[in-house]
Amino acid sequence: MSSDQQPWGRVDETGTVYLREPSGERVVGQFPDGTPEEALAYFERKYTDLAGQVTLLEQRVKRGASASDVSKAVSSLSSAIETANAIGDLASLKRRVDALTEVVSSLTEKQNEESKAQLTDAIAVRTAIVEEVEALAAEDPAKAQWKQVTARLDDMFARWQKHQQEGPRLPRTEAGELWKRFRDARTIVEGHRKAFFAELDSTHRDARTKKQQLVERAEALIPKGADAVNAYRDLLTEWKNAGRAGKRVDDTLWDKFKAAGDLIYAARTEVVAKDDEEFAGNLTLKLDLLTEAEPLLTETDRTVARERLTSIQRRWDEIGKVPRDQVRAVDERLRKVEAAVRKLDDDFWQKNNPEKKARAEGLAGQLTDAIAKLQGEIDAAKAAGDAAKVTELQEALDARKVWLDALG
Repeated sequence: MSSDQQPWGRVDETGTVYLREPSGERVVGQFPDGTPEEALAYFERKYTDLAGQVTLLEQRVKRGASASDVSKAVSSLSSAIETANAIGDLASLKRRVDALTEVVSSLTEKQNEESKAQLTDAIAVRTAIVEEVEALAAEDPAKAQWKQVTARLDDMFARWQKHQQEGPRLPRTEAGELWKRFRDARTIVEGHRKAFFAELDSTHRDARTKKQQLVERAEALIPKGADAVNAYRDLLTEWKNAGRAGKRVDDTLWDKFKAAGDLIYAARTEVVAKDDEEFAGNLTLKLDLLTEAEPLLTETDRTVARERLTSIQRRWDEIGKVPRDQVRAVDERLRKVEAAVRKLDDDFWQKNNPEKKARAEGLAGQLTDAIAKLQGEIDAAKAAGDAAKVTELQEALDARKVWLDALG
């Protein structure tokens, strides 16, 4: 296409380039060192650049770009098109840019509403964090699990910072008020935590002092050997009641305290072993006595049982101690025999108690008389044909016979 055939511009013989507009032609530049086609192509590329900027701005508007940014871009492009040294349909570009000017108004209103909604949401989020930390500050510090409380407080602060950095900027008044509430609540929690650990440190110091003293007392018992076992057990009770001194200190002091106890119990074990060896023969003798004693479990003659048991008990005491782990077993067997013999005595005296016997004989006489009387009444009732009376009297008779048998 020759320069004359191009609808938007032409080039004269001097290389001057003209833009054709409805109001006439306008010089947009010179291109003396090239052909007319090259001159037009150069200024058409400038138009293409401008058209590209308009298209890009239209796409940004569709994607919801900031209204203020779009407004600035519209103003800049509008001015650039008015004075553009380019060949092309600049009027069309101008209309497209003017159309964007109308969009900016509705875009601004929409974005303002969105900004208000986002701001409302942001205040709600920030307020929720504040209320959460205030609730934490209101909890009873005596019941607090401080490791968990600290983790929760750190998490709240991290969320606050993240929202502050990534969320919309809050108005100064609201932001300042919310931060003051958050800071005050966090200060309360941290104050409770410091007070707790200060008290804990004091408690740990007291427990550490007590346990250090217990270690010294336990170590002082070591030379006494087996004789110190009971005293060491008393110290162990004090240890359990001394409280916590902190894990590391507790572990270190306990190792020392236990080491002293191990030596004391080792000495006792050695003594017990010697005693068990010495008393092994006694065990054999007492087992023989138990073999002699246990037939008394079935003996019915209390006098025989008592005489044999007394002899066994005397010899039992003369034998002496048995190994420690056998004491309970042999003693329980002898106690069972003693209980059986004692029951023979109890049963005998129960039956032969003079007072009880006299009462029983008196009651037996009364029951015998009553039975005889009832029998006579039954015979009379039978003769009279009074069956109901016979039944009633028979029940009374049977009851008294049972009582009489119980006394026998």
